[in-house]
Amino acid sequence: EPLFSDPTSTVVESREGALLGAQIATDGQWRFPTGDSIPERFRQCITYFEDEYFYSHPGFNPVSMGKALVENIEAGKVVRGGSTITQQVIRLARKGKRRTCWEKLIELVLATRLELRYSKEEVLGLYAAHAPFGGNVVGLEMAAWRYFGVSPDKLSWAESATLAVLPNAPSLIFPGKNQEKLRAKRDRLLEKLLNEGILDNMSYELAMAEPLPGKPFPVPQHTPHLLQHMARTERGERVHSSIDLSLQKQANRIVGHHYEVLRQNEIHNIAVLVLDVHTRKVRTYVGNAPTDKEHQKDVDVIHAPRSTGSILKPFLYAAMLDAGELLPEMLVPDVPTNIAGYRPQNFEDSYDGAVPAKRALARSLNVPAVRLLRSHGIGRFKDHLSYLDHGHINKDAAHYGLSLILGGAESSLWDLCRSYASFAGTINHFSQSSGEYFTHEFSRITLFEEDAISFGELTQTKPLFNAASYYLTFEAMKEVNRPEGDEAWEFYDSSEEIAWKTGTSFGSRDAWAIGVTRDHVVGVWVGNADGEGRTGLTGVGSAAPILFDIFDVLPDSPWFAPPWDELVQTEVCVNSGYLASAICPKRTAWIQTVGTRTPPCPYHRLINLDFEDQYRVNTSCVSMEAIQQRPWFVLPPVMAYYFKNTNASYRPLPPYREDCLIARDISMEFIFPKDPGQRISLTKDFGGKKNPVVFKAVHYQADTTIFWYMDDVFLGSTQTFHEMGAFPPPGKHRITIVDPDGKEITRRIEVLE
Repeated sequence: EPLFSDPTSTVVESREGALLGAQIATDGQWRFPTGDSIPERFRQCITYFEDEYFYSHPGFNPVSMGKALVENIEAGKVVRGGSTITQQVIRLARKGKRRTCWEKLIELVLATRLELRYSKEEVLGLYAAHAPFGGNVVGLEMAAWRYFGVSPDKLSWAESATLAVLPNAPSLIFPGKNQEKLRAKRDRLLEKLLNEGILDNMSYELAMAEPLPGKPFPVPQHTPHLLQHMARTERGERVHSSIDLSLQKQANRIVGHHYEVLRQNEIHNIAVLVLDVHTRKVRTYVGNAPTDKEHQKDVDVIHAPRSTGSILKPFLYAAMLDAGELLPEMLVPDVPTNIAGYRPQNFEDSYDGAVPAKRALARSLNVPAVRLLRSHGIGRFKDHLSYLDHGHINKDAAHYGLSLILGGAESSLWDLCRSYASFAGTINHFSQSSGEYFTHEFSRITLFEEDAISFGELTQTKPLFNAASYYLTFEAMKEVNRPEGDEAWEFYDSSEEIAWKTGTSFGSRDAWAIGVTRDHVVGVWVGNADGEGRTGLTGVGSAAPILFDIFDVLPDSPWFAPPWDELVQTEVCVNSGYLASAICPKRTAWIQTVGTRTPPCPYHRLINLDFEDQYRVNTSCVSMEAIQQRPWFVLPPVMAYYFKNTNASYRPLPPYREDCLIARDISMEFIFPKDPGQRISLTKDFGGKKNPVVFKAVHYQADTTIFWYMDDVFLGSTQTFHEMGAFPPPGKHRITIVDPDGKEITRRIEVLE
């Protein structure tokens, strides 16, 4: 049966074995679990002080017992004990027993049995772990931290001697009380070590000059939230974690520095997680900023569900690449959008008309992301997230709707970093295995250094998405603009390539930044744990600076090796990024192999021009010999309307020559408002509610579509019957309609109060 059943402290050590933090035992005692070894200095001190013949007796020492009996009889009181260290271990284990001759005899028998079962070093370890060292301090390890602020192996000779004499009289440790008695006991032991040849003269003199311990030291708390996390499952255990102490200290300093800045804006909480991609081990765990109790300092944000903002957009991008639905340079619409009443808006409330998919991801544009999600399918995307085991995204797809891609769901920093590490690991393993995947690539991550993550067996079957999709996603994320002050990173030879993404939740409640290299994943969350939003809280402005400060203290990583087996070089359209059609201007590009299934460019078409390239013509106005065909890049009207504002090189279709019959066929005009500058009053119904003003137009080509704008804001489109209702506020406005060929007409109106 175990000798000791006392509860012990929860102790968390770094991967190097250094103390990260400890939690007091449930009985209120600081009692660390038994260690593996005893430092040599303390071993020498304790044996020479307590039991000089420890390594030669069978558990008790008859000579010492006899001498103690004689001296105690002569003195008329107990002045010397004859117990061995082994006997003292038994006495500590049988706490509360009276000190009678019968109990002493039992201790002696048990001591011999202990010697038969345990080695001398194990017996000494039991003593060092359970001896009293004053107050609620039990055991050498806690005593070393409490009184000297170091681990036991770092104790000097004087410190080791001080702790060796303490269990004999633990009350002497209290500052200001019996200090001289404690010093005398320590010095006698040091003198004995000198006489026995353990100490040389210089070591003895230096040890004698050292002061006694003064004010108690606090127990190190480098990872308080990790300690809380471990205490829930590993209470009372010594945990050998995967945390890198040096990196953890640097991360704590970085978080502390940024906290001092952020709290000026009443932003009080920060979390940071650093993973090793190759081992999936956690190297840094900062559960919260060094804030106060009023601002939830004890909340471990790493595992807390928070709104994802835009941090899931790379997942959708990779999914569509893998499905052959998207190419990196393919133009995607970025126009005002209304889907069943849902109107997503970009962060800057502006539109590009059309934007390359990788650029839309790098700029984190909301409208293209929503339109892509609708195209890919909400249910399919939700299934991908379920495969990635995002436990907080646990409702059906209909519950989230299209807002799923913009922060309509919640996830944790833990789950997000695990997913990004799996993406990076898939690329690494694919390159290392010459084109194969592991069956358990999307495995868990671990906090334990001895825990070896199994990635399963090699297979030709991809896990979720193919390696090329992840690689091209990271290539797009690498182009995200870095925070202010770091924009010119790519001009420096030593600058590290990092794929990273930010996210900001609705109401500025959560700011995210997650970065990936071949070797590491760094995740950062910033905000208020109570959910209070703050103006100015953004992923790029609040979380990204912390992210790059963390990467600055990590070793640089080379960029991912391209997964050549799943990439193919092909011709794409220069203008649209689609696979090139026969009439497209072309360039070569590396795309994912399945990308060859995407359709060819739909935006280039042949048009008939006159020989001056000035007008479009047809046989109603010129002969066939006077017509030349030219390929022309033509975007749909809504996309073109915004695209031309940000792309000066975009050339709309030339107009038809006036004498060509087609010119009449595509003409359109306003029915209402008919007159430029027309004044309009909004009428009210019987309940006093304002009715919309209804704009009307006609197009002479049947069943065509007209796109409506008010002050460059898209109102909607109509087909066949062209009427559009709106509630313009008082003042002057501009109403514009555009047809599929890009022709537009405008009316200015004034709405009266």
